[in-house]
Amino acid sequence: MEHLYVIGIDYGTDSVRALLADAESGEEIAVAVCNYSRWGRGLYCDTAKSQFRQHPRDYLEGLAQVLRQVIAQCPAPEAIRAIAVDTTASTPCLVDRTCTPLSLTAGYEENPDAMFVLWKDHTAQRESEEITALCARGEINYARRSGNHYSSECFWSKVLHLLRGSGSLRRDAWAVVELCDWIPAVLTGCRAMEDLRSGLCVAGSKMMWAEEWGGYPPEEFFAGLDPVLLPVLRRLPVRTYGCDTPAGTLSPEWAAKLGLSEQVVIGVGNVDCHSGAVGAGICHGTVVLNLGTSACYMAVMPPEKMGGRVVEGIFGQVNGSILPGMVGFEAGLSAFGDVYAWFKRLLCWPLREVLLPADPENETLRALAAQTEERLLAKLAEAAAQLPLRADAHRGHEFVLHGLHMRHLRYNLYYFSYVIAQCHLQRKRFLNFSSAPLIMYTKKRVKRSP
Repeated sequence: MEHLYVIGIDYGTDSVRALLADAESGEEIAVAVCNYSRWGRGLYCDTAKSQFRQHPRDYLEGLAQVLRQVIAQCPAPEAIRAIAVDTTASTPCLVDRTCTPLSLTAGYEENPDAMFVLWKDHTAQRESEEITALCARGEINYARRSGNHYSSECFWSKVLHLLRGSGSLRRDAWAVVELCDWIPAVLTGCRAMEDLRSGLCVAGSKMMWAEEWGGYPPEEFFAGLDPVLLPVLRRLPVRTYGCDTPAGTLSPEWAAKLGLSEQVVIGVGNVDCHSGAVGAGICHGTVVLNLGTSACYMAVMPPEKMGGRVVEGIFGQVNGSILPGMVGFEAGLSAFGDVYAWFKRLLCWPLREVLLPADPENETLRALAAQTEERLLAKLAEAAAQLPLRADAHRGHEFVLHGLHMRHLRYNLYYFSYVIAQCHLQRKRFLNFSSAPLIMYTKKRVKRSP
């Protein structure tokens, strides 16, 4: 019996992964991972501003590497029939007329605003609030399918922030493309927005696309927000496609590069958590939770059971998303694994900055520090599991840090601890800092500052 093979590509926050599987049995044949080199060095990011950008070269270099690695382990590369892609979202980028990211063109190579704006970038908070307010005032609330709130992590907030910030970007940006649409375009050789197949899942959950209002909100809505959006709006594909639809076939360039047939089918791009839900066996009556850099709960419902209703407060209620023919729902925590990583860095600061520099050539010390970092969170989790879960478990705790961000570092917390100690000595109830979290103190109970 002839074996046929398929490849899945997953673009995450820190790396791109590829999986080669037997198309009939689902058996995993090979796996490859490539960390983003520029991202790993912290380039183009500014944690203090919640700015997180990724260079398209990281994506392209990783794509070629992981595909070559899994293809090299395939028993019969000529039997590979399809490649499907999922990515983080919303992760948009300004592109020129040929769907090329501006950071791959002359003059923009090192400009973070010309790169992909990673899903967790929050530089567009002001724009997010403007869009949410405009939606609330309108006859139709175009944010109703995202819980009546349009996030700074979503497409239009980010695009508006980029275009407002630079006249040259407004001049040279022909359109905007999501990462999950761009990678299939790269693999198929798509060089024009009118030929690009836009994924339904990302358009519906991040871009305010919905059949009930004919696609994206009308031009009048965007003109009322900021006319700077109108040129890119007009160039977006109006039609969207489910991830069960082909985006095209492998381009001659990539076929030659990978040693594959030009008949290999490339699927329409998908949102990463949605692909995870499918892989976990999501169906009506089953909720799937994906845990990674973020955490996402997902569920699906038959349209006939919804009866056209919209569930208030649920983000990403989209007809046809996650599973074709179903109404998809998603909700979760934008920071999950990121919080653990921040906490680990915070606790391990003495190892990296005090202990190791004291004897940098001591290999035993380095090994012990590495082992401590590796086991720290697991040990803390074991200890935390022994704590009582009672409604009154907080009693006796007199201090709260409000407004803490992952950009805050160990010296911030040291300063806060010092101030708390001074509060205790001087019996002050509240202290407010313009550039720091609000530290609240009360002898009897915790209060919010008025």
